Amino acid sequence: SELTVFEEDALALTQAALEISRAFEAKDDKLLASALDRNLRIWVGIRTLVSQAENPLPIPIKDNLIRLSSFVAQKTFEMQNGANAKTIDALTNANLQISEGLLEKRTA
Repeated sequence: SELTVFEEDALALTQAALEISRAFEAKDDKLLASALDRNLRIWVGIRTLVSQAENPLPIPIKDNLIRLSSFVAQKTFEMQNGANAKTIDALTNANLQISEGLLEKRTA
């Protein structure tokens, strides 16, 4: 069966978190930059979707996702001067928590 939009987003966020984590652990700056860029694009997409007036999500959830996308953007830009484990953990945890939330929403 085909994946729902929620499942696709959850999968993309999980994959991005894994890519970021693996690249950081491998100390591969080029791979990390690529993974961070992909992750940022996913979050820009989420922000765009939830910012649309016709999006059915409740306002508090929309606001939370918009705040998180800003957080991800800020942390991503901070890492242009070098990544650290705390920031990597913050980004990957944000992805995994939202991924989990999207999958819970699907089964609700």
